[in-house]
Amino acid sequence: MGSKNKLKRFKENESFDNVVQPSREELTEQQFPIKGNWGSKFFGNEKPIVLELGCGKGEYSVALAEAYPEKNFIGIDIKGARFWRGAKTALDEGLNNVSFIRTQIELIDLIFEENEIDEIWITFPDPQIKYKRTKHRLTNSDFLQKYKKILKPGGIVNLKTDSEFMHGYTLGLLHGEGHEILHANHDVYKNVYSPKEVTGIQTFYEKQYLEKGKPITYIKFKIK
Repeated sequence: MGSKNKLKRFKENESFDNVVQPSREELTEQQFPIKGNWGSKFFGNEKPIVLELGCGKGEYSVALAEAYPEKNFIGIDIKGARFWRGAKTALDEGLNNVSFIRTQIELIDLIFEENEIDEIWITFPDPQIKYKRTKHRLTNSDFLQKYKKILKPGGIVNLKTDSEFMHGYTLGLLHGEGHEILHANHDVYKNVYSPKEVTGIQTFYEKQYLEKGKPITYIKFKIK
């Protein structure tokens, strides 16, 4: 994507009422005004709120919002020019139960109040395979504690990935820390028990992985 196109998308994002772009200073130096009030102040209802972390183009968030109108969805990514596509699609289709936040995922506990979120999706994250990159891995212990803080008691986390490394690392961590694994498999399209929201939605990149013959793995768990 050219820089001219990126600038155009950034500008459009500013005008979209389903996009929130807080500065780091807004989050770290003061109380974020929507924190604790996403249902009442932003969506105008008290439906369950579901996050997609590292939402990319926003395809998964939009598809989930279409499939589950009884819930609110928020896609989070630092790359606004990417999720512009999802935000625009949502507006064009009149979907008022999905929005997007441009921020770093490690700041989510400054954006959401304790027990404000019902469910989290982590879709095709960078596995950060190198040991030095462990701190950026979205299912490491530090991130899990942030998720636990904003999730309601019994809240669900879903990990969908093409990385066998990420799948194995996460399973090992969950077992080691005593978290509750509700569902896990190494190839969702060969497993008849895979949930429909896992197999029924395919992102652009997922289709590419499947064309290359890469199995898509899935874990559903609760953080203890």
